Amino acid sequence: MLVLAGLLLWGIFWARGKAADETCRLVTVTIDNADSTQFVTPEGVTQELAKLGFKVVGKPMWQIDANRIEQALQRSEYLEKAECVKGADGVLIIRASQLVPVLRVFDGDQSYYVNRFGKRMSATASYHADVPVMQGHFTDKYPATRLLPLVQYVEGDSLLRSLVTMYTMRDSNNIFIVPAIYGHVVNIGSCDNFEAKFRKLKLFYRKVLPAKGWENYDTISVKWDHQVVATRRVKAVKVEMDYDSAFDEPEPDLQTITVAEDRHTLAVDEKKLKQKQDTTGKKPSR
Repeated sequence: MLVLAGLLLWGIFWARGKAADETCRLVTVTIDNADSTQFVTPEGVTQELAKLGFKVVGKPMWQIDANRIEQALQRSEYLEKAECVKGADGVLIIRASQLVPVLRVFDGDQSYYVNRFGKRMSATASYHADVPVMQGHFTDKYPATRLLPLVQYVEGDSLLRSLVTMYTMRDSNNIFIVPAIYGHVVNIGSCDNFEAKFRKLKLFYRKVLPAKGWENYDTISVKWDHQVVATRRVKAVKVEMDYDSAFDEPEPDLQTITVAEDRHTLAVDEKKLKQKQDTTGKKPSR
């Protein structure tokens, strides 16, 4: 047994020494998540290695730093992950994953994709990913991934997914969605409590707009608690609904909505009556 163990140990050290003396004769690259939307190729990875200054073929294997190669490749905007391993017979094995976009951002004249970790990849004409579109200026303090839970919630709801065409961030407290319904935008405020905000919006679409008219408002705001503020094209109207976020489907108070609009009209009429009285000195009859 001792002789066998000694031979095994000697064999391991011999193999390591032989591998160290070998010269790199080949680099093999595998893209793990290559599919119909592939934009990173094995040839592209080997070309990237050369650009980064890693000339490995013909070099002794012991002089090749696999960890440095991994770190350099992972800094590429097109790769999400990279692994580098020294194989047998002078083969350097690289396995890489191309970046998986979850959002496309338009910031002024710039456009880029973002993965789930916030890594950016420049958008080019040669590649297109069918992902949600967002407009706005994002920073390290407020990255685009801050909106990712909201976007994932919309993507997981068939009704909302068909409704929302894009997102616009004016600032962190004024995030807008542009619906497929022409004529208005929706201000959801910040990303806080977005589930309750979308429940209010669904109620508004189902109960209010069919009665008031789909083209009556240019902005619908659900950013405030327990109410929807709808801005008509000529004036703003506060639409108050009896809404409890603990319930999924509360019934809106349509009478309250009507009264709110009538009260606004009455206030305008009373102002006109007062102005007429001041000019004539007489109280006009109604």
